[in-house]
Amino acid sequence: MSNTNKNNKKITHFRLSLLDAKTHKQLFSLRFNRTGFFVSAVSVAVLLCAAIFSLIAFTPIRTFIPGYPDARTKKAAIQNAIKIDSLENVIYRWELYSENLRRVVEGEQPVNIDSLIAEQHRQEELAKDPEYLKRQDSLLRKEVKEEEMFDISSRSQRKLPIEGKLFFTPLKGVISQGYDPVIHPYIDITAPAGSSVNAIADGTVIYDGWSDEYGYTIQIQHADDIVSIYKHNQKLLKKTGDKVKAGTAIALTGNTGSTSTGDHLHFELWHDGESLDPAIYINF
Repeated sequence: MSNTNKNNKKITHFRLSLLDAKTHKQLFSLRFNRTGFFVSAVSVAVLLCAAIFSLIAFTPIRTFIPGYPDARTKKAAIQNAIKIDSLENVIYRWELYSENLRRVVEGEQPVNIDSLIAEQHRQEELAKDPEYLKRQDSLLRKEVKEEEMFDISSRSQRKLPIEGKLFFTPLKGVISQGYDPVIHPYIDITAPAGSSVNAIADGTVIYDGWSDEYGYTIQIQHADDIVSIYKHNQKLLKKTGDKVKAGTAIALTGNTGSTSTGDHLHFELWHDGESLDPAIYINF
């Protein structure tokens, strides 16, 4: 009975020995239990994964991974960026040439190239000034807050999140400059002069007017504290106080204002006093 109990006793400790095949002399011996073996195995696996990751991440071996950019790919990317910049300059010169040609044909004064270059340099310098950007952001927030004091939207209606709303496209064109919450809190959409600018949703015009910087501008208050702003227009078709429906023509695209360098629409979307990226909510 005692031998049976001994044989049925649970084994908890193990020993790994290394012996000489001829002399049976013990060369190495290691004692361990189940818990120690499991912990050691996991530790070795973690260290092995960390070593492989470091070897790939911090050595040139990563260049052998399929799809990883090598030196030739980076060189091609730089060359493509240089070509794109050159093409943008060529397009800008052609636009300037066509604009001057149009002005001469219509008997207007041609654009002063030196003044445009100087203005562009000034805008670039101002865009790098944090204090200027803060002032512009504060003025814009104050302007939108004052316009929302009209409180045209009905508070008795159920307020839907902006993600659940369907907006009409203000202008069919190409987004020439995207949204940046600090430097460029709006988008620019290029389209031929005289194209129809449409209201993105039902609302009421809370401002229409002219400014030397942004040209003809129109702003619309929509339901649920949403405000849309359209700048650099050639002509405004609605006035302050007018009720508009989604898709209604409210202006025509143009190139008015000192900060405009071509025919396009400067479009802003605001919600609860915060600027939003229109490309997230509207399909252009």
